[in-house]
Amino acid sequence: MLTRTVLRSRIPNLNRLLHSSSRISRQLFDPSTVERVSEDVDVCIVGAGPAGLSTAIRLKQLEQKLGKELRVVVLEKGAEVGSHTLSGAVIEPRALDELLPDWALRDDHPLTQSATSSRMRFLTKSLSIPIPHPPQMSNHGNYIVSLSRFTAWLGNIAEEIGVEVYPGFAGAGVVYTDDGSVAGIRTNEVGLDRLGCMKESFEPGMEFRARVTLIAEGAHGSIAKELIQKFDLRRNSDPQTYGIGLKEVWRVDPTQYRPGEVVHTMGWPLDFRTYGGGWVYHMADGLVSIGLVIGLDYANPYLSPYKEFQRMKHHPYFAELLSGNSTRIAYGGRSLNEGGLQSVPQLYFPGGALVGCSAGFVNVAKIKGTHNAMKSGMLAAEAAAAALSQESSSGPADMSQYETALKNSWVWSDLNEVRNLRESFHTPLGIWGGIMYSGVDSLLLKGRTPWTFRNRARLTDAQRTQPAYRFRPINYPPSQPPLSTDLLTSLTLTGTNHAEDQPVHLRVRKDGNENTALRKLHVQRNLSEYAGLLQRACPAGVYEYVEDETAADGWNGHKLVINSQNCIHCKLCDIKVPTQDITWTVPEGGGGPKYTIV
Repeated sequence: MLTRTVLRSRIPNLNRLLHSSSRISRQLFDPSTVERVSEDVDVCIVGAGPAGLSTAIRLKQLEQKLGKELRVVVLEKGAEVGSHTLSGAVIEPRALDELLPDWALRDDHPLTQSATSSRMRFLTKSLSIPIPHPPQMSNHGNYIVSLSRFTAWLGNIAEEIGVEVYPGFAGAGVVYTDDGSVAGIRTNEVGLDRLGCMKESFEPGMEFRARVTLIAEGAHGSIAKELIQKFDLRRNSDPQTYGIGLKEVWRVDPTQYRPGEVVHTMGWPLDFRTYGGGWVYHMADGLVSIGLVIGLDYANPYLSPYKEFQRMKHHPYFAELLSGNSTRIAYGGRSLNEGGLQSVPQLYFPGGALVGCSAGFVNVAKIKGTHNAMKSGMLAAEAAAAALSQESSSGPADMSQYETALKNSWVWSDLNEVRNLRESFHTPLGIWGGIMYSGVDSLLLKGRTPWTFRNRARLTDAQRTQPAYRFRPINYPPSQPPLSTDLLTSLTLTGTNHAEDQPVHLRVRKDGNENTALRKLHVQRNLSEYAGLLQRACPAGVYEYVEDETAADGWNGHKLVINSQNCIHCKLCDIKVPTQDITWTVPEGGGGPKYTIV
């Protein structure tokens, strides 16, 4: 993959207009005075995940029809393509078959383990009870993969056909025209210290000015968040809701390995008020993916997703699976969209569009979204190609054709069939009623109903958090290696690293403001009302409320400490904090986890 050094050599006019090192050293960076290099491209895609890369590949495939070469650039915040990609994952190959019909003939493809069986189990504290498997969760013809490896493979294909893929270049901001439409993307600055002063290694971000800008950041990305708000793209849709997925990969004892087996679980360790479930996927090469997804609409601020996952492994079913000569080799976590069809925003804005999980195409019933994300990218590519072919058109690219095409595609049908399943848990039916309704709808009705459950109150996951006084603290058992370990031990398996002396990418910020009073109010409300939720909820140990009687930004002898170097970019904090005053932004390009097999 390409680096900044390679990018300089590939772009002839990339001569950054900098002062000498001695003059810029530790001067405060002022973005209003910086001179940025600007590159003109046809399409700029933010995010080299399955959606973004499928978009790029399809665009290059369409070049012949257009009769001209398209310059397609993909910006990726991870150090390598795939290093920030995490999922279960069982892939439905429908979109891949359309994008690359000959993929199975490629010697290097990573879809080497087909799913051989699918089962579902309900767990009590000590029992594992087989239950009916909804037809949507059938995995016949699907493949168990490392999504990180799958994404890296797509990245290689994209580069082979002429896509410019730039890992380590985080899309940090939107470039707007004078009329407010989107004109491209600005990458992040490199070489700033924690105070925002320029180090000797400083390089300003550059602008990729594009005729079409496509956002494929994944769930709750910072640029998508900005564009959805600026253009009011959710005016006709429900708020997006999310889950947090935590995952480990184990090399299990050969006696426990059953290649191709897929198992999903419900019930324990979660209580009847909390939506979620676990999985076990027997991957290729003796590896097993296990994990737990918890809906971020949970009410109890004492809940710890990480500790729920760790105690799940002590259930007899998991303890047997991980017994003998088994070794844990990877850990990770990320947020995923759960809002379904009702939460899909308007997909286009002046000059571009949202694709993949930036828009939210996860089929919660299937527990899959990669196929829909890839197809959305392909449809966006076709709409972008059509817009680019209109040479005489003035003004921003009109991508409305993309939304029309998607609503007429199998993606919309896929989501429409299951549109009421997740939202049924927020009706008066409650959790148990939601389970019963989902069973009837998935087995018999299959979405053929005249009603659609909506989030009429427009409550977000943060707003569904209830005050701590309504709950008792959860008494989690201590870690018992090797089955369960403390959080920081698990964190070492993510390969997470951020340059220590760089601006903190997790900020206490509200309405664009950051100050001591706001930080103090954050500590006061989150400790007094929500028992310091973030220090339990974060699956990477980023947040702590520590004792400090002298802190000006503290309250009642405590202050907030943000260990941003631990961040695995799951974005749970931005989604779940009840005060909605934590803002996740992209760090210096290349920082974060380094997933390879998750």
